Amino acid sequence: MTAPARRHTPRADCTADPDGTLVFELGDPGDPGDPGSGPVPHGAGEGPELVFRLRGGTGDDAVLRLPLGQTGGGRLRAVLPATAETAGGRWDVRLRGPGEDDEAAVPVEPGIRDLRHLVDRAPETGRVAVRVPYPTADGRLALHCWVRSPHAEAGTVTFDGDAMTVEGTLYGVPLGDGARAEARAPGDPGRVRRVPVTGKEGSFSFTLPLDGLGDGPVRDEQLWTLWLIPGTARGGPAGEVRVSRLLDDVWDRRNIFVYPGRDIGAGVRATPCYTGDNDLCVRVEPGPPPAG
Repeated sequence: MTAPARRHTPRADCTADPDGTLVFELGDPGDPGDPGSGPVPHGAGEGPELVFRLRGGTGDDAVLRLPLGQTGGGRLRAVLPATAETAGGRWDVRLRGPGEDDEAAVPVEPGIRDLRHLVDRAPETGRVAVRVPYPTADGRLALHCWVRSPHAEAGTVTFDGDAMTVEGTLYGVPLGDGARAEARAPGDPGRVRRVPVTGKEGSFSFTLPLDGLGDGPVRDEQLWTLWLIPGTARGGPAGEVRVSRLLDDVWDRRNIFVYPGRDIGAGVRATPCYTGDNDLCVRVEPGPPPAG
């Protein structure tokens, strides 16, 4: 009896265009011995697709299908236009072969990811939509998506004594009267620290004293979230905007953008940091015990 043929794990290269369009290519006929890069068969009938599924999502909006078309040399290509609607979150990528149903779809491995055009993008509208392909911890291809309107893009973070200054760019809404930034304690709506915001022509800046974040009991780690309240402009109040850093090719900057901590008294330490969703926060936690 002949052993069944082993189905090779498909591998997708990904290229980002300057406008945010993503191009996925599968198969590498130049290296047929590599089980992760061999050509993907293209059978008759219904063609193959890349199937994107939003983790935790339900309904039609949680599934995105991209048809795979032939290119030269036996490779397959799918295009995710910058104008396509994708909900924020993490999307897993699978390959559905010709004539197969979704249950037969297989995970896709990440290949070469050329995402240089995602770095320092400047959106032309107030709606910021970002999609970054990335490798998961178990070696599969996924897509991290954000949709923000308006959006406060964090830039440089500097320190002066026990205060941190955040500079950035505001998209989708101007700063108005009473513009401020807020640091909010987790799970305690009454613990909010407010500081004024300055800026012009789309920029913003605020300075947050860190010692004010440690005035309550700090027995465990607290992750204070940072928000920008644009204030009143053009006759009406604007809503709150999460301060994040999204406009580049980094899908998770927790261990990439690492800032120094500050001792803020009473055995408490404050450290600016990013979450796994690239939102800027301040981590407040008990500091190390004194030496000796």
